[in-house]
Amino acid sequence: MVTEQEVEAVGQTLVDPQQPLQARFRALFTLRGLGGPVAIAWISRAFDDDSALLKHELAYCLGQMQDRRAIPVLLDVLRDTRQEPMVRHEAGEALGAIGDPEVLEILKQYSTDPVVEVAETCQLAVRRLEWLQQHRGESAVRGPYLSVDPAPPAEERDLGRLREALLDEARPLFDRYRAMFALRDAGGKEAALALAEGLRCSSALFRHEIGYVLGQMQQEAAVPQLAAALARPTENPMVRHECAEALGAIARPACLAALRAHVADPERVVRESCEVALDMYEYETGSTFQYADGLERLRSPLS
Repeated sequence: MVTEQEVEAVGQTLVDPQQPLQARFRALFTLRGLGGPVAIAWISRAFDDDSALLKHELAYCLGQMQDRRAIPVLLDVLRDTRQEPMVRHEAGEALGAIGDPEVLEILKQYSTDPVVEVAETCQLAVRRLEWLQQHRGESAVRGPYLSVDPAPPAEERDLGRLREALLDEARPLFDRYRAMFALRDAGGKEAALALAEGLRCSSALFRHEIGYVLGQMQQEAAVPQLAAALARPTENPMVRHECAEALGAIARPACLAALRAHVADPERVVRESCEVALDMYEYETGSTFQYADGLERLRSPLS
């Protein structure tokens, strides 16, 4: 049983800029797991932080919680042009993840946003909401991952055809995302290598999602491509961030070297992503029961 005081203590850790970023991330994911209006309120309070990485993850978690009560704050973030593009993008994606058709018109409005990552995200969110409306009443097929994704996996099962669809830049982005999630769900080295080829496609939003799914797959075969994308100073910071977090999740020795090489990167979001990824690496290679351990840390502060 979790007490109100414990939820508040976890929330205080999240909103405290004096706390190490790793501890704030673990607090965030603890609140995501707890859910409910109090957790949403604490997560929402942190959107005035100066870390774009943290704010991006706040929006991600609110989307994954799929609670309509998070819609107002996510709309505020999407509309706020003072927020970094990666934060506004994630707010748009979160609104699509929640799946409520009430935001459809607003997402259509932001589908022509001058910031390309925001526009593409909102276009995808519109397509997801329309797809959900068309397939209402159908039982959702749960893949091997528990995430709420920006697009449902394609029905195609042939890896060669999925790779072709993934890399065909003439196709609609939504269809390419569907191929991406089908490859992820198929799993294995061949699928991971096909996905890794997507790290050279033209859309930064697409490349960043490739990094995310490779982290979910935890396939060591993709480490060289992820490390190369992280090391490219000309790469979009949003993509480099996602590749860093993927390396932390894969957690092999080569990942450690790549992450350590960028802990002092001049780009703040990359630096911070490497810090968080090294913490994730430690979790993946250690004996801790769960990453979202904010409550355990409260209850046994000396451990």
